[in-house]
Amino acid sequence: MAVFYLLDVPENRPVVEVAGRDPRVRVDRNGPYFEVSSEHPIEIDRRATGCRHAVWYSCVAGLAGFRIAGWDKNSLRLELRP
Repeated sequence: MAVFYLLDVPENRPVVEVAGRDPRVRVDRNGPYFEVSSEHPIEIDRRATGCRHAVWYSCVAGLAGFRIAGWDKNSLRLELRP
């Protein structure tokens, strides 16, 4: 299972909420971080989160098993590492 981490701060919670709407995604807590995990690629629409660009481009704290396939003003796409 691949994981990406986001710091648990109010600004990042909408990203976690949108990611968690996907039934293939699991959201847990690990210390001061959210762990968003899946065995499938993840795509998050920034507009659905309501995040401003500065928050959007700083939300990812770490990756384990994922790679960022695309990250622009509209979406964050995470793919599983081979």
